[in-house]
Amino acid sequence: MSVWQAFIELLRRDLRLAMRRRAEVANPLLFFVMVIVLFPLGVGAEPNLLERMSAGVVWVAALLAALLTLDSIFRSDFEDGTLEQLLLSAQPLSVMVLAKVVAHWLVTGLPLLLVAPLLAMLLGMKSEAMGTLMLSLLLGTPVLSLIGAIGVALTVGLRRAGVILSLLVLPLYVPVLIFGAAAVDAAASGLPVAGQLYILAAFLAMALSLAPVAAASALRISLS
Repeated sequence: MSVWQAFIELLRRDLRLAMRRRAEVANPLLFFVMVIVLFPLGVGAEPNLLERMSAGVVWVAALLAALLTLDSIFRSDFEDGTLEQLLLSAQPLSVMVLAKVVAHWLVTGLPLLLVAPLLAMLLGMKSEAMGTLMLSLLLGTPVLSLIGAIGVALTVGLRRAGVILSLLVLPLYVPVLIFGAAAVDAAASGLPVAGQLYILAAFLAMALSLAPVAAASALRISLS
C-alpha cells in the first residue's frame, strides 16, 4: 500500500467512526451555537455593541469548540491499541497523523465554518465581512486542529489531561485568534484585509509543515 492509499484509508476509517458517534460530532457544533446565541443575553442586545463584538465572539466560540473536541483525535485509538499499530506500520507516522487531523477538521471545523455566517448575522455582522469571516475560519480552524494535535499527542497517555492540554495549546491559539478576528473587523470597517489573511495562510503553511512531524514525535515519546 502506498503512502497516499494509507492516508485515504485512515481518513475514511476515522470519518466512518465519527459518523457512528453522531452525538460526539454534534457536541462542538451545539456548543458553538449556544455560546453565540447566549452571548447577547449576557452583554445586552444593543445592536451596535453586538456588531462591534461579533467577530471576536464568533472566533472565540470557534476556538473553544475546537478545544472541546481535541482529545478525540488520538484518545480512542490509544485506548484500543490502534496508535501502537500505527507506530509499527511501514507508513510514515507523520502522514498518518495528518490524516487523523484532516478527519478531525472535517468533522468539527467544517460544520463550524458552514454555520458561522448565520450566527454572525444574528449578531448583526455586516454583510461585507461575511466572506472574510468564512475565509479567515477556513484558514484558521485547520491551524487549531494541527496545533491541538501536538498537545493531544503529548498528553494522550495521561488521565484527565484536559487542563494540561488547555494550558499547552491555548497560548499557541492566541495569534490565530488575534489575526482572524482582526481580519473580520477590518472587513467590516472597509479596510484592507490582505495582510491578516496572508498571516493566517502563513500560519497554516507552517502548521501543515511542522505539526504532523512534531505530533508524531510526541506520540513516540508518549507511547515509549
